Amino acid sequence: MAGPGSLTVTIPTSQVTAYLDHAATTPMLPSAVAAMTEQLGTVGNASSLHTAGRGAGRAVEEARERLARTIGARPSEVIFTSGGTESDNLAVSGTFAARREADPRRDHIVASAIEHHAVRDCVEHLVARHGARVTWVEPDAEGVVSAAAVREAVAADPASVALVTVMWASNEVGTVQPVREIAAVAHEFDIPFHVDAVQALGHVPVDFSGSGADLMTITAHKTGGPLGVGALVARRDARLVPLTFGGNQERHLRGGTLNVPAIRGFAVAAQESVAVLDAESERLVVLRDRLITAALALGHGITVTGHWEAGDGIRRLPGNAHLLVPGCDGDSLLHLLDAAGVECSTGSACQAGLPQPSHVLLAMGLAEERARGALRLTLGHTSTDADVDAFLRALPAAVERARRPRNGTTWRPRVRS
Repeated sequence: MAGPGSLTVTIPTSQVTAYLDHAATTPMLPSAVAAMTEQLGTVGNASSLHTAGRGAGRAVEEARERLARTIGARPSEVIFTSGGTESDNLAVSGTFAARREADPRRDHIVASAIEHHAVRDCVEHLVARHGARVTWVEPDAEGVVSAAAVREAVAADPASVALVTVMWASNEVGTVQPVREIAAVAHEFDIPFHVDAVQALGHVPVDFSGSGADLMTITAHKTGGPLGVGALVARRDARLVPLTFGGNQERHLRGGTLNVPAIRGFAVAAQESVAVLDAESERLVVLRDRLITAALALGHGITVTGHWEAGDGIRRLPGNAHLLVPGCDGDSLLHLLDAAGVECSTGSACQAGLPQPSHVLLAMGLAEERARGALRLTLGHTSTDADVDAFLRALPAAVERARRPRNGTTWRPRVRS
C-alpha cells in the first residue's frame, strides 16, 4: 500500500509502471490540492487593503504561521519565494552583498563542493562578476562534509569570509550533513550560515531554530506541495540585499504579488509530511533497502554510492537509492528504463541532459568513467513494492543493452583471481 496521504497520480503515458524520481518532484498530497483549489476560487491580492485583499492577506499569514510551526521557526522569519533556486540565490547573493557592503574585506564564500547548482552557479556568478573568492570544501568518500573541513577553510582567513553554505541533505546521493556542527563552526567565527534544506524537509527532522542556521532554503514540491513556491527562512537579524525591487512584500526582501493558493498548499503539505515523517521514513527505508539489496545481488557489478546502512534513515535520506552501474552510461540506462516504464534520473533534474558527469560524484573522489554510470532512484509517499519490483524487472535487460556497443561485443565485469 502507498503511505499516508497517497493518491492516484495521472501520468501522461500509459507505459509508466514505476515513478522513482521523487527527489525531482513528488505528487501533490490531496490535502494540499484541496487547500490550493479552495483558494483558487477566491479573489484578492494579499497587498490590497479592501475586504478581498485582507482575506488573501489573512490566508498568507495563517499559512506562514502554520509553516513556521512545522519547521521550528518564527512566522516573521519565513519569506515566501518562487522556490528553492530563488531562495538559495537570495541567501547567497543577498548575504554576500550585505556583508561586503558593510566590510569590503568580506569577499570570500565557503561552500561545500556538493551543493545543488542553485547554490553552486550563484557562487560562480559572484566569482565571475563580483570579485568573490570561493573555497569549495570537499566531502569524504561517502559524501559527508565534516565540520573540521569547514573549520579549516574558514580559519585560514576568517575576517574575509562573508558566508558559509552547506546543504542539509544531498539531492543526489542522499547523505545527510552534520548541520548543527557546521553551524557552530561558522558562528564561532561570527559568520552567517546558510543551509539548503530542500531535500531534507519532510524526509528527516528539520528544526530551523535548533539547527543553528541563520538562513534556510525550503520548497513545496519536494514535500507534496505545488510547484513554483518556496521560502527562505531568515533570522530577523540576518542582513540581506534583495534580488528584486518594486514592492515591499516579505520584509522588503522579495517584492511581487504573493501566490496565495500555492502558499496555502505549501503550508498544508509541509505540515502533513512532517506529521507522518517517522512512519513514512520507516516505510521508505524498507523499500529503499530492498531495492538496493536486490540491485546489488543481480551480479552486474552494481555498487551503492554514499553512506548506506540497512535500516538507517538518519544519515541517508530514507527514500534515496543511488547506484553506480559499471560499463554503462547513466543517460542510456535512464532512457532504456524509461522505455520499460520506469522513471528515474541520473542526478539533479536541473542538470538533466548535460553530458558531463556529476560534480557531486567527482567531488566524492569517483573517477569520471565510474561517475557516468550513475542512477538516482528516489521513493516518496506514493511509492510501493510494485514500483521496486518494476525497476528490478527492467534493470537487467537495460544494463545488458546499455553495455552492448555497436561492434556487438559486451562489457564483462573483471573477475579477481
